[in-house]
Amino acid sequence: MLGMAVGHSRSPRIHRAALAACGLAGEYVAREVDAIGFAGACEEIAAGELDGANVTMPHKRAAHDACRLLDLDAVRAEAVNTLARRDGILAGWNTDVAALRRALESLPEEEVLLLGAGGAAAAVLVAGAARQVTVAARSEATAKKLVDRVHADARVVPWGTAVPGAIVVNATPLGMKGEPLPAGVLEAAAGLVDLAYGEAPTPAVRWARSRGLPAIDGISILVAQAAESFEIWTGLSAPRAVMEQAARRPEKLKTP
Repeated sequence: MLGMAVGHSRSPRIHRAALAACGLAGEYVAREVDAIGFAGACEEIAAGELDGANVTMPHKRAAHDACRLLDLDAVRAEAVNTLARRDGILAGWNTDVAALRRALESLPEEEVLLLGAGGAAAAVLVAGAARQVTVAARSEATAKKLVDRVHADARVVPWGTAVPGAIVVNATPLGMKGEPLPAGVLEAAAGLVDLAYGEAPTPAVRWARSRGLPAIDGISILVAQAAESFEIWTGLSAPRAVMEQAARRPEKLKTP
């Protein structure tokens, strides 16, 4: 994994469990890199010195620009989170989109209320292209720029606007530290996809499940995108149940 502040990522344990379950030799490590370090890692993949990498913030756009071969989802989102070598060149995919598409397909076919306007929100717009999508962000101008950049057929509304009967997709960090979503947004919803996650379910996920609303949490999305990446790198079916178990296993406390 390539990014900044990756020390607490669950991706290494997810992929190590998958490698072990499939009997594959290999290692998955989190590497904290700046822009120069990221460019160097891309060269390692293109040269065959690394088999591949996941990419997280803030390098997803740089990964898109570095690739000579892109899948359609990566083209549309203008972001890459999975790198591999294909025919001697650097290739990129956006498995966030694939994971979100799978999640939305499992929920009622209702309008989507997307909260956020960052890279994760771009993936949601691409994944939800077949639905009516409404976008709300703290900055309406940023939300409009995102919609234009992704060429999405979506409307922008003020932050905190509720959309009755919508599937709420939280693509903001709200909930990672116990923060609630804007008042009234969930109360009007028909379901929830919450990309935020922590050691315990977010307040939004707890609220939705307590009222019988279908809710998909951020760990489920994390595992789904990891499984897609694993299959790109190995050509094998990902052991999704094993990966899910590893992702949800409590972290062991480190002794000083």
